[in-house]
Amino acid sequence: MQTLPESWRPVLAEELTADYYAALTAFVDAERAAHQVFPPEAEVFSALEATAYDDVKVLIVGQDPYHDDNQAHGMCFSVRPGIKVPPSLRNIYKELGTDLGLTVPNNGYLMPWAEQGVLLLNTVLTVRAHEAASHKGQGWERFTDAVIKSVNDREKPVVFVLWGAHARKKAALIDTGRHVIVEGAHPSPLSAKKFFGSKPFSQIDAALEKMGHDKIDWQIPNIEQ
Repeated sequence: MQTLPESWRPVLAEELTADYYAALTAFVDAERAAHQVFPPEAEVFSALEATAYDDVKVLIVGQDPYHDDNQAHGMCFSVRPGIKVPPSLRNIYKELGTDLGLTVPNNGYLMPWAEQGVLLLNTVLTVRAHEAASHKGQGWERFTDAVIKSVNDREKPVVFVLWGAHARKKAALIDTGRHVIVEGAHPSPLSAKKFFGSKPFSQIDAALEKMGHDKIDWQIPNIEQ
């Protein structure tokens, strides 16, 4: 497994020496030896690389990496430039238009959010190609719960974004006396009717302003393709 980014090592060091993490590493290595696994090994911790521990202002909880070719690159909802924007992200862009009046970009690369302190964390960090949820229950959930808890333990307040039933279960890990939770329906086509009109982005920005943080510039720029 790829090495953890330096800023996260002190708060996650105990996880890396736990028995479950050794078993998880062995499982993922065996899966890569026998099958195609997404994202590539070098991108498993991309979200943690893109947003340092002390820089997290918003934590968006995703679920499983995209499982089709060339989609997953280690950040929830995001795809690299040149890859077709998946349905859930299309719905996120649609809500951004309704909520904040932003235009739909020509790409699904969410790195500009990550660079502003938005941690795009899936709860499972790998998946077998074309088999959704195939790495569920192997230990990733315990690891990513530790990531959420480590952010919760910080003195600086954070906005946690929990979309859908899976993410909303993580509310139990969050101290709402210090932090803010923005929750609602998942942006997938299955629940988009409830997601549309929920105005999560203006809620996030209002919470950040109360915390004394700068708001996020949610407009993803167009990329020459």
